[in-house]
Amino acid sequence: MTEAAAVACGRSVGRGDKNGADQLAVDAMRKMFDTVNIDGTVVIGEGEMDEAPMLYIGEKVGAGGEPVDIAVDPVEGTNLVAKGQPGAIAVIAIAPRGCLLHAPDMYMQKIAVGPRAKGCIDINAPVEENLKRVAKALNRRVSDLTVVILDRERHYGIMEDVRKAGARLHLITDGDVNPIVNAGIEGTGVHMYIGKGGAPEGVLGAAALKCLGGDMQARLCPENEEQMRRCVEMGIADVNQVLTLDDMVKGDDCMFTATAITESFLLGGLRYFGGGVRTHTISMRYKTGTVRFIDAVHSYDRQHFSVKL
Repeated sequence: MTEAAAVACGRSVGRGDKNGADQLAVDAMRKMFDTVNIDGTVVIGEGEMDEAPMLYIGEKVGAGGEPVDIAVDPVEGTNLVAKGQPGAIAVIAIAPRGCLLHAPDMYMQKIAVGPRAKGCIDINAPVEENLKRVAKALNRRVSDLTVVILDRERHYGIMEDVRKAGARLHLITDGDVNPIVNAGIEGTGVHMYIGKGGAPEGVLGAAALKCLGGDMQARLCPENEEQMRRCVEMGIADVNQVLTLDDMVKGDDCMFTATAITESFLLGGLRYFGGGVRTHTISMRYKTGTVRFIDAVHSYDRQHFSVKL
C-alpha cells in the first residue's frame, strides 16, 4: 500500500502541486486496501468524512479478516513533494482494534529517542536535562548529539536551549514522522526529536518507535474549545496527560511501514527508469522485533499495483 501511494504521486515531485500529489497517493492507497484481508477502521487519516472522500476517520477498509485500527498518511510531507525536497514518505501503521490512540487533528508536543535512551526522557524536564540524560545513556557528550526540530517560530526557545546545552540542531521544514523514525535507528545521525507537530503524525511515529524499542512522550495541545471538545469525543478526558508510547499504541502488536517518495536519512527516494520504478521501504513489527528494508523494482509490463504506474 505504501509502495503504491509513493509511486502514484512520485511523478509529482517538484511540480508545485501538493494537493494533486496527495490525491494521487490517497487514490492508490485506498484501492490497494481492497486487496488486503483485514477488517480495518481508519482512526487516523485524511480528515473527517465531510472533509475527505477516502481514507477518512471511521472509514471501513479491507477485504475482510482480522479487525484492526489503521493510521495512514499517504504523503507525509506534501510540501516536500511539491518542492522536490528530501524527507517525503508514504506511511501506514496497523494495530489490533482499539489499540491506536484516536488522536484529533491538532498540535501535539513530542520528544522521541531510540532504544538505548529508553526511559531517559521526561517531557516536563528542561531540554538541557533531557540532553544530558540521553548523552549519558548513549555514552556520548551532549556536543555529540543531533536534535531534529521543525523550523517554526514556536520552536525558537527550544532551539536556543539546545544550542546553549551544546548539542547540534538539524532543522526541517515539514514532516516529523521521518525524523522520529530516524531517532529510533542507529546510524542515522539523529539522536532526538523534540517539538510541537501534528497529533496524528505523533501516533504514526509512536507506532514506529514501539516496533523499534525506542521511547516517546507526548502531550496534546488544544488551542480552543472546539479542539477540547474533539479530545473528549475521542475518549481523551485529560488533555494535559503525558502520553507514553503505550498510551498511544496499546497492546503487544503493531506494524509500521513507510516508503520513501524523496530522499531521506534512512531511505532512498523513488528511482524511475525506462521499464519501471525502484522503491525503498522500511517495514517493522513489534511482536517479532523484525525490521525489514525492502529494495524493490516494479516493472511497468508486470505491474502489481491496482493503479497505473
